[in-house]
Amino acid sequence: MSATAASTTSATGVTTWSVDPAHSLVEFAVKHLMISTVKGRFGDVKGTVRYDEANPANSQVDIDIGTASIDTRFEQRDAHLRSGDFFDAEQYPLMTFRSRRLEGDLSGEFKLVGDLTIKGNTREVTLDAQFEGRNRDPWGQEKMAFEARGKVNRKEFGLNWSQALEAGGWLLGDDIKLSIEVQLIRQKS
Repeated sequence: MSATAASTTSATGVTTWSVDPAHSLVEFAVKHLMISTVKGRFGDVKGTVRYDEANPANSQVDIDIGTASIDTRFEQRDAHLRSGDFFDAEQYPLMTFRSRRLEGDLSGEFKLVGDLTIKGNTREVTLDAQFEGRNRDPWGQEKMAFEARGKVNRKEFGLNWSQALEAGGWLLGDDIKLSIEVQLIRQKS
């Protein structure tokens, strides 16, 4: 860690960082008709990371994602995804991720393990994460960035809707690939 970064650490060694929504992206991909992939993203992403400078494995990640902010670039599909067939955004406006533990080298590649809650269903998931760097912007704000990748089974979260295909198979695949790029802004202590 640089001398500059060390000098900004709080007395407890724990710093608080907030998700910068203008520089963060949560995307997903799912098989459609068993032959192509449909991608989308969520525009409403908020969260906090409590980063333990002395023992990074003790850090805590809390993320909230607005389900109504889903965007697949096709409004009719987005409206269906917001409905009770999928996210039921009116009754379940947020998906949440709460970390349980971080495993590995947080200055490089590591595992981010936590509870993902979608539509009232909570499951432990493991994301492959990578530290992308830490720097100051031209206005003096300290920033940090991470990427994470993972896969979940949508049916484990109550996202069961699909249709059988005449030729066999299903309209939608069960596996959802997740891709997360997040930039964090250090909050003043």
